Amino acid sequence: MDGLDRKILAAVQEDGRLTVTELANRVGLSLSPCHRRLRALEQSGAISGYRAQLDANALGLTFEALVFVTMRSADRETVAAFENAVADIAHVLRAQRLFGDPDYLLHVVARDLPAFQQIYDDRLATLPGVQRLNSTLVMKNVVEYKPLPL
Repeated sequence: MDGLDRKILAAVQEDGRLTVTELANRVGLSLSPCHRRLRALEQSGAISGYRAQLDANALGLTFEALVFVTMRSADRETVAAFENAVADIAHVLRAQRLFGDPDYLLHVVARDLPAFQQIYDDRLATLPGVQRLNSTLVMKNVVEYKPLPL
């Protein structure tokens, strides 16, 4: 990966809707080499996809919580069952396995507190292998959707 590839990545990270022509102009390449480099970056996995950023507040998902999960055990079957089950919960936007205690961090969105309580009671508390859940509410998002440093 060279400087031109990094310019391409920075440009599509900023605006994934750029046409290849616009991208080529922005990074200072002609159309064909830019298109080849873009396809190579996609095929290598450096670009894993394109998606729209949606505003959760505008869509009525105004309640955010971080849920820390401590597992009863860390055997492969329990971990796999937990991870598969948590991936199926639409309101869990991000799930991260951590070193140490707690074992997982979940970023959960909901319409409001009663909706979060229902998700918590009906879905999160019943996940396989969960020993303890601990939640904290998000007061304010300070940094969101920050591009990767290239």
